[in-house]
Amino acid sequence: PARLLSGYHGMLVPGGFGERGVEGKVDAIRFARQREIPFLGICLGMQCAVIEFARNVVGLAGAHSTEFSKDTPHPVICLLDEQRTIIDKGGTMRLGAQDAMLDPTSRAAACYGTTMISERHRHRYEFNNVYRQQFAAHGMLFAATNLDVSLMEIIELPNHPWFVAVQFHPEFKSKPTAAHPLFAGFVAAAIERHATRSERARE
Repeated sequence: PARLLSGYHGMLVPGGFGERGVEGKVDAIRFARQREIPFLGICLGMQCAVIEFARNVVGLAGAHSTEFSKDTPHPVICLLDEQRTIIDKGGTMRLGAQDAMLDPTSRAAACYGTTMISERHRHRYEFNNVYRQQFAAHGMLFAATNLDVSLMEIIELPNHPWFVAVQFHPEFKSKPTAAHPLFAGFVAAAIERHATRSERARE
């Protein structure tokens, strides 16, 4: 990844379906985390960030999503119990706008300027809450939670200049003349990194 990514000041890994490119996304996210490059993950991008953190920080060898590895020893991303019974019926997606509560100390809360949000979803797989305490013990902040179903909506790494990943789709509520708060925060972090690196190069 260093040869391909070292010149970038920000990295966004978007949503998607299917296994193609997942390991490459995981490697790119590891690079962004370790090199302190501003990172924003959306849907699958968030799930890949969870997989990377599980493997390389928490120490869960072979951690994966059951979407891509049904026999993974650490299913950090998986279907909800109620979804498993209807997987063949085509109705497994979590869709539409849903409310979530933000941690008031999070970067996300600073971006939104509030602690209650409503964001639109389009996905099947979720963060596995069985691993929540282990992740938190290794420095991950669960910055937003869906109160109705206790599902994680936003993860952050507080010791990183900007590392935010979301389960929902902020692009659904972003406009050319009114950027979504998380996009604005991410771009601002990338601009700051560029400015900082430019200053160091001149010294």
